[in-house]
Amino acid sequence: MTCYLQTYSDSVDNISRFHKLSFRLLVSNPAEISAATTAFVLLVLAVNTMSYDVSDGIPKLGLGTWQNTDGEDCAHSVKYALDLGYEHIDTAQAYDNEEYVGEGIEESSVDREDFFLATKVWIDNLEHDDVLETTQNSLDKLGTDYVDLLYVHWPAREYDPEETLAAFDQLYDEGKIEHVGVSNFEPEHLDEAQEILDAPVFANQVEMHPLLQQDELHEYAVENDVQLVAYSPLARGEVFDVPELNEIAEKHGASEAQVSLAWLTQKENVAVIPKATGEDHIEDNFAALDLELDDEDVAKIDGIDRTSREVDPDFAPW
Repeated sequence: MTCYLQTYSDSVDNISRFHKLSFRLLVSNPAEISAATTAFVLLVLAVNTMSYDVSDGIPKLGLGTWQNTDGEDCAHSVKYALDLGYEHIDTAQAYDNEEYVGEGIEESSVDREDFFLATKVWIDNLEHDDVLETTQNSLDKLGTDYVDLLYVHWPAREYDPEETLAAFDQLYDEGKIEHVGVSNFEPEHLDEAQEILDAPVFANQVEMHPLLQQDELHEYAVENDVQLVAYSPLARGEVFDVPELNEIAEKHGASEAQVSLAWLTQKENVAVIPKATGEDHIEDNFAALDLELDDEDVAKIDGIDRTSREVDPDFAPW
């Protein structure tokens, strides 16, 4: 008698939410079935105790939700990503979808403490009391008592370092936020925030991809123990037309998106939050965690002589 036991760890029923695993046991007689089944169960339990790929507490790859404003689509994408194995969800007050993100979280099979949730305070809400009030509103919409990371979305408009950051410290002390973050900050803004805050600056979220490599900010992040979280890591689709990325993708049998994400996640102190709504896109991005670029690949991307900044509002600090 031959018995086949097989599971896939990304199954929707959440047997295990980590990387795809195929397991097969062949037994030649019924007496071996019990032992084989026990071995199989132990393997599943072992996989379930694996930790996600992290960068000092922040998962290396997350789901971005910018422009994901259709309620049903947004909730489904969040639920699908969490059930697939994503451990990092990123949203913002300005995205106008925190409520939908909260619905996706509630519908998923993942406990709140088992994933990393981040949101951002918009530039109109950065006065001290507005930070406190709107953050509570964000928590209510998300259906949670806390977020793992709260960002200052931009150092612009109502941003006053002393007043704004004092409110972030208060939220940190109250346990409503686990980490303080900033977004679109240049080194001088980071230095100022570090001096004012009692809580450490945990992360700086910036546009970062092979066409905007952010070497100065990355060096700052490594030297100052700050996580650099890359938004628009695919340069809004521009990476698909970069010859160097085309060549590397063909070499590995991967997509240009996966190459770009792998290049980022292999960097020290860097996490990425590519936006995705469709199931195929969510899966494709997640598979980037399994792609290992060699030194030649990395050097080729590092040497790209082309710059493209996709996000450049009038109030940007650069």
